[in-house]
Amino acid sequence: MPGYELINKKEKFAVNELFKEGGVLFAHGFEKLRKKFHVREFEKNFAKYLRTKKCLAVSSGTAAIKIGLKALGVKPGDEVITQAFNFIATVEAILDLGANPIIVNVNKTLNMDPIELKKSITKKTKVVIPVHMLGFSSEMQEIKNICKRRKIKILEDNCESLGAKYKGKFLGTLGDIGVLSFDHGKIITTGEGGLVISKNLKLDKYSREYHDHGHENNRKYSRGEDSKSIYGFNYRMTELQGVIGKVQLKKLNYIIKKNMERYNCLNIALKNKFEIRKNPQGSIPNYDTFIFFLKNIKLKKIILKKIKKNNFGTKNLPDAIKWHCSAYWRHALPLKQVKRSIKTRKLLSSAVAIPINLKKSVSDYKKLAKSILSIS
Repeated sequence: MPGYELINKKEKFAVNELFKEGGVLFAHGFEKLRKKFHVREFEKNFAKYLRTKKCLAVSSGTAAIKIGLKALGVKPGDEVITQAFNFIATVEAILDLGANPIIVNVNKTLNMDPIELKKSITKKTKVVIPVHMLGFSSEMQEIKNICKRRKIKILEDNCESLGAKYKGKFLGTLGDIGVLSFDHGKIITTGEGGLVISKNLKLDKYSREYHDHGHENNRKYSRGEDSKSIYGFNYRMTELQGVIGKVQLKKLNYIIKKNMERYNCLNIALKNKFEIRKNPQGSIPNYDTFIFFLKNIKLKKIILKKIKKNNFGTKNLPDAIKWHCSAYWRHALPLKQVKRSIKTRKLLSSAVAIPINLKKSVSDYKKLAKSILSIS
């Protein structure tokens, strides 16, 4: 479920408290006018939750990807490999750095196919971006093994699977850098916002400076006299987002628990009748979306109508596939990369994705499952 479903008086109280503390909405400086640095607290709380060293809160998940790629040394002309089932933001971040996106297809996990990844690596490959789509992990052990042998860095795009785990570790903490998104449709939200996750202090230092116009935030100097060694850009999160983020983070475990209850209503009922999305061994999803496959086009249309009749929608598949499959991105990618995505487009065209929402009860999901089974 998206975090916006649980926005209530707790977020409102936190915002009101921010204004009582002085109303400073900027995450840096103004020490005499404020009582707390909420964005910095949000980062520390997240690092503790994820059991990692450093987290940097930024303006969006897209910004987080770009910052992460910059920190990993991606330059114009470098190749960055990512997957065909994705949101276009990942490709946009690669293009914005002047690098070349290389597309590989997904397998039945609907995440990066390690076999295709291995075939796509060249001497120009700088970074690999596996994207953990709609709550499920990529096959990270295989991907890590391939990249380790070729000495290639990994940036985990975990914008859609916060709270999910792979072999006991949170997604986003397995690669060299991980990124999250907190836009209004994500599992927790700050309206807009993102996070850069790193275990490497040098990567965190570069990311922190780059997102803030190169500011080193040197304690020896005032903000106006601050030192710098690189130029950067403005990808800062506001204190308003920070206070909301702190409240939402406290709700995350509850959200995942409730997601699982609803997801299992569909999974238990439908797994013997339909092919369900593959969950990699050792992975625990955040149960954001239930996905199953239907090769029979006529049956798929009937089931989609039945889903709608039960007052449910679909999530990305099929309703927003053109924004989530690179086979449709001729405006952004060379024709060669678009053609490389055709296999994924065919697979996705057989998929139906049902979102998991708190405002739909467990009974609603059981009723939906029963309704689908009645026509299958």
